Amino acid sequence: MYKDLADEQLVELAAGDEPEAFGEIVRRWERKIFALCFGMLTREDEARDAAQETFIAAYRNAARFRGEAKVSSWLHRIAVNQCLTVKRRAKTRSEDFLDDESSESDRVFVAPLRYSPGSEAEQSERLRVVRQAVGSLPVDLRQVVVMKEFEEMTFQEISDTLELPLSTVKSRLYTALKQLKSKLDRLPVEVI
Repeated sequence: MYKDLADEQLVELAAGDEPEAFGEIVRRWERKIFALCFGMLTREDEARDAAQETFIAAYRNAARFRGEAKVSSWLHRIAVNQCLTVKRRAKTRSEDFLDDESSESDRVFVAPLRYSPGSEAEQSERLRVVRQAVGSLPVDLRQVVVMKEFEEMTFQEISDTLELPLSTVKSRLYTALKQLKSKLDRLPVEVI
C-alpha cells in the first residue's frame, strides 16, 4: 500500500497517525542511515544506536517536517546530529576507530579487485589503514568524506543535510582528501 508513495507523502501520513507509513520510510532508508552513522562513529554498536535514535526522532518530529528539503536530507541531518551527540557524550577519540573489525563492515568500505590466497589478508590490512586514516580526521571533515565517498551523496545533498554553504562542503572535502592522501602516502602499506 505504501510502496508506491513518495517519501514526503509517507512522512505526511505518519504525521497523521499512520505509523505503518513511517515503517516504509525506515525500510527505505535504514541501510543508508546506518552506513552514515557507522562512517561517522566507526563502532557498529554506536552506529546502530544512532541510526535507531535517528528514526525515533524523525517519527516524533514527522509533523514538523516542512518539506523544504528532501526526506533523505532531513533524515541525514538528524543522523549527523545523533552521531555528534554520541561523540560528545562518549568523548570518543579517533583512535577508537579500529574497535569494530566485523567482516561485514569490511566489505562495505574496500572490495578486493581479484581473489587470491593473500588477497583477503591484503584487503584486511588496506581496510585497517584506510579506516585509521579516515578515523583520524576531525569530525567535520570525516562526515563530509563519509557522505560523499561512502554514501555517494551529491555536494548539494551534503550542503542541505549539514546546513552549510556548498563552497564549505567542497572545501572540507578537498581538505579531507588532501589530509588522507598525506596520511596514506606516509604508510608502508599499498592502499590502492
